[in-house]
Amino acid sequence: MTEELVPGTDAWLDQVTEPIIDPSRQIIDPHHHLWKWSTSTYLLEQLRADTGSGHNVQKTVFVECGAYYHRSGPKHLRPVGESVFVEEIARASRDAENGAGAEVAGIVARADLTHPDLDEVLDAHLAAGQGLFRGIRHAGALDPHPEALRIPGSAPEGLYGDDAFRRGVARLGERGLTYDTWHYHHQNSSFRDLAAAVPETTMVLDHFGTPLGVGPYAGQREEIYAQWQTDIAAIAECPNVVAKLGGLAMPDNGFGWDQRATPPTSEEFVEAQARYYNHTIECFGANRCMFESNFPVDRWSLSYPVLWNGLKKIAARYSEEEQHAMFWGTANRVYRL
Repeated sequence: MTEELVPGTDAWLDQVTEPIIDPSRQIIDPHHHLWKWSTSTYLLEQLRADTGSGHNVQKTVFVECGAYYHRSGPKHLRPVGESVFVEEIARASRDAENGAGAEVAGIVARADLTHPDLDEVLDAHLAAGQGLFRGIRHAGALDPHPEALRIPGSAPEGLYGDDAFRRGVARLGERGLTYDTWHYHHQNSSFRDLAAAVPETTMVLDHFGTPLGVGPYAGQREEIYAQWQTDIAAIAECPNVVAKLGGLAMPDNGFGWDQRATPPTSEEFVEAQARYYNHTIECFGANRCMFESNFPVDRWSLSYPVLWNGLKKIAARYSEEEQHAMFWGTANRVYRL
């Protein structure tokens, strides 16, 4: 592998190009990030390039990623800096002079849901979002082997069962806001208990509950999948939960595409992952499912056009009404876009 062909770079991704499938289909991408780190930049220019690369992605939802926090002031209010920054990008995304691509139409921000002054934080996000603030992601991800993960979670032990946390999640529902979360496959049953305990809050399960496939989980895909199937069916019994379908191309899922000389085709993507999508759709129903990109994280493994081609191939077995729900309707309803 040459230095220019590092996984996740444009040169590496451009080795696989495909005709765009069903290019007129309206799409909302309900899960992407924006950041500028020392090793990675994904801001409006990069988002525009991806969402304008052939598929008809019209709107997106930004989900918190710990970037652009305020550097001073009360600690519980520092995440509001992210909403301030993203709202500026969202305004620019609505300007046609910035090129083809989607409009950032919603913000899922970060707040400590256990904090006694939670409403102060929510009010600050509401003001900073200028009409775009839709909910909070206070993720529950925690694994006993963080050294094995590219993106280790850092939630406290037992977060989903914490009384103060559950009160915070309930407060989101009272205020008409959503609760997004990200965690690992072995935490799915704890999340199910949370969803049952706080039934009035709409909860969004990100990334299928992240079935891991690296470190101590390598070589256990079938055993993990069997338990994951049972857990997803149990979570789907909670009518307040909707599922985001995507985020399985993260390096920690263990498919290994980020280690290859060339990225996968959409056919390879479908062959490896379609069963996760189909099982979740069967359990939740299309009206409680939404396709997501999880970019730029999943960009380590495959390109935006190839990803959405794969998603459209997976969706082809469903009715037109069901496809519209998963590509547009569910996200539009849940995030009030």
